Amino acid sequence: MPLTDILTPQSVLASVKAVSKKQLLQELSAFAAAQSGLLESDIYEALLQRERLGSTGIGHGIAIPHGKLPKLDRLIGIFARLEKPVDFDALDGQQVDLVFLLLAPEGAGADHLKALSRVARALRDPAIAQKLRKSHDASALFALLTQAPTATAA
Repeated sequence: MPLTDILTPQSVLASVKAVSKKQLLQELSAFAAAQSGLLESDIYEALLQRERLGSTGIGHGIAIPHGKLPKLDRLIGIFARLEKPVDFDALDGQQVDLVFLLLAPEGAGADHLKALSRVARALRDPAIAQKLRKSHDASALFALLTQAPTATAA
């Protein structure tokens, strides 16, 4: 599944100024609500429910918060590069500065898992992560993320 199936140039945020995990999830929920037409509170609650199961901070400064929503009709991805890292209760204890929010329809089991896997593979590539951290331009970030399949294909 190419990231262009779930990520658009308009869904890339180049310099988010959140100071906490809670504020970050609230800002991403508000942005996702504007992109999807769903209620910000529904998105935020879905993300919090998932975080209660365990942090989606996967290590190396990366988090992939995600949730399923009954009223959603397609997978939606939002990428955010934070100006300053925030504590995200990540598995390795490191603060997070690269975040990929993934929202899925309630019945999107396999597609949701494929998308999560694809996002994790792209962001865990050290070369891609380093380039994402150095870029402050949303269109450049989008290009890096969406060309990632060729960069990681081996």
